[in-house]
Amino acid sequence: MAIKTHLEKQILWVTLDRPKSLNALTSDMHQGLQEVFDDYAANTDARVCVVTGAGDKAFCAGSDLKDGLSGSYPPGGYAGLSDRFDLGKPVIAMVNGFALGGGFELALSCDLIIASDTASFGLPEPLVGAVALGGGMHRLPRQIGLKNAMGLLLTSRHVSAAEGYRMGFVNEVVAPDDLRATTERWCADILKGSPISIETTKAVAMKGLDEADLATALKAQADYDSFKRWQQAEDTMEGINAFVEKRKPEWKGR
Repeated sequence: MAIKTHLEKQILWVTLDRPKSLNALTSDMHQGLQEVFDDYAANTDARVCVVTGAGDKAFCAGSDLKDGLSGSYPPGGYAGLSDRFDLGKPVIAMVNGFALGGGFELALSCDLIIASDTASFGLPEPLVGAVALGGGMHRLPRQIGLKNAMGLLLTSRHVSAAEGYRMGFVNEVVAPDDLRATTERWCADILKGSPISIETTKAVAMKGLDEADLATALKAQADYDSFKRWQQAEDTMEGINAFVEKRKPEWKGR
């Protein structure tokens, strides 16, 4: 299968490995990514996941049209991630080139996007008579506002990483040689925090977006399962004790 994974220092690195095809996704890869993210969710040794593409030309050019165009994806949705709303741990897209069509949608499904300054993004599906089935039509308006989103969705144009940063869907843009180290820095910052706190923060933030307004979200968060878990977690008390005792906390993830 054209997906490589390895776990290093609590970071699960996932590489789409079809560089000659710009890491375009096949049906087998969708299922493979479903299994990768299932395993990541269950693996207590993995706290952050980074998704990238092999080579320096593409993160992912979307679906391999030679493999057929079907809207049938695994339970987690496009790339095993677009419809997965119960994954508490962070996922980072390390974008090293083209992120087009479903490749852009995969990146948008991640929590953070770190991009090389040679990267570009776009949803060109209408040019081949298709639409952005992998969440692009819904995520873009929610993440960057309606007018910016429609500008990309309706024109099929590509935008640079710098413009993606300006629009707000890219977190940081760096030179290609600095991409790995920069992504590792983001991971290291995340890993400093309590695993329970990180998962609760992601879950509450995402669930709160479904509430009618800010006041409702603030009132409702105490009833969220993730919030209750955090209140009762060992790590929550460990953080307080470590602060009082002026020592580094020892997170147990429970």
